[in-house]
Amino acid sequence: MNRTIANAVGFQIVWFASVAGAGHGMGWSGPLAALLFAAWVLGEKRTRSADLWLLVRALPIGYASDSLWVACGWMQFAEPWPGLPLAPIWILALWTGFVLSINHSLSFLHGRPWLAALLGAIFGPAAYYAAANGFNATRFELDLPVMLLLLAMVWAVLLPLILTMSARHQALQRMPTVAIPTGEEQ
Repeated sequence: MNRTIANAVGFQIVWFASVAGAGHGMGWSGPLAALLFAAWVLGEKRTRSADLWLLVRALPIGYASDSLWVACGWMQFAEPWPGLPLAPIWILALWTGFVLSINHSLSFLHGRPWLAALLGAIFGPAAYYAAANGFNATRFELDLPVMLLLLAMVWAVLLPLILTMSARHQALQRMPTVAIPTGEEQ
C-alpha cells in the first residue's frame, strides 16, 4: 500500500477510534490511535520537520476552534475531560490525525484554496454530523441547519488556512540560504 493511501486510512482509523471511543465511554481510544499514527507519520524523515512544524502551529488552532464551540455552549462532546470550557482530549487526537494528513493524503489540496474551502465546507460539518448521529460523540445545542452552516463557514476557512501555513513553511524551507558578510573575513 502506498504511503498516501496508508495515511488516509490511518487518519480514518484515528477518527473512528476517537468518535466511536468517546461515544462509548472509551475516550482513551482516540488518543492511543493518534499516538500510534503520529509515530508512524513522524517516522518518515523526509517530512518529519514539516509535519512537526505544522503540528505545533495548527493543533492549537484546531483545538481552540473546537473549544470555542464548547465555551459558547453550542456543542457538547462526550467524554468531556478536561472539562468546560475546553474541548475534550480526544479532540486533540482528531486534530493530530488531521494535521498529520495535510502533507500526505491531503497534499493534493496544496495550491487549491477554493477546492480546499469547498471540501472543508462540505466534509467538516459532515464529520461532526456523523460524530453526533452515528456515534453520540457530540451534541449540537443550536438548531441543526444553523450549526451545520456555522461549521461549514469555519471549515471553509480552517482547511485553506492550514494548507497555506504548510505550503508557506515548505516554500521557505526550499529557499537557498545566503551568507551575509560579517566583516570578519580575512
